[in-house]
Amino acid sequence: MPDGAAVSVVIADDQRMVREGIQLMLSLVGGVDVVALAANGEEAVAAVAEHDPDVVLMDLRMPVCDGVSATERIRSAHPRTQIVVLTTFSDDEEVLAALRAGARGYLTKDAGAEEVTRAISRVAAGHADLDPGVQRRLLDMLPSFVKAPLAEPLTDRETDVLRLIGAGLSNSEIAVHLQVSESTVKTHVNHVFAKIKARDRAQAVTYAFRNGIAS
Repeated sequence: MPDGAAVSVVIADDQRMVREGIQLMLSLVGGVDVVALAANGEEAVAAVAEHDPDVVLMDLRMPVCDGVSATERIRSAHPRTQIVVLTTFSDDEEVLAALRAGARGYLTKDAGAEEVTRAISRVAAGHADLDPGVQRRLLDMLPSFVKAPLAEPLTDRETDVLRLIGAGLSNSEIAVHLQVSESTVKTHVNHVFAKIKARDRAQAVTYAFRNGIAS
């Protein structure tokens, strides 16, 4: 973060023991400032509106408003705030739903302090951070999609863009890396998505890993 500032975080989980346990864990590692706790998705949305945090640690299965819906609302109204899903790994569809809603990180609840703080730091810096087990499951979820032949091959520059998408870079970061404008990157991204028939970045990442473009 700029000038060494702590990353501000909201923790959303319907179990008090879990959210207070995570808060205590993060208080011991430093570099993270927990600004609010939320017991459901509605409270998470309200906490983000009040505190403008850098990151939300979001459980998926909560009453009143679930984590996927809360993630979508937060990313729509507060695009600066990034979401790390921290939940019990149970449903492949939940993984895709959370990523499509805008989550940039996905960890299981058995993650240690180092893994959680790493994910918080990475998504706050604009990168993606997925648990290795989640990555493997994602790669196995869409075999027909990733093996479909392309009607039109990717250009060298489009391949570069897809590789960087697979590395978790945002459009602005890709623009800096390739030394081009962000509008040029958006054009390349649109062409890539059309050629590989990807609906979103989650599918593009899956395609990139399956086809050896990203590692």
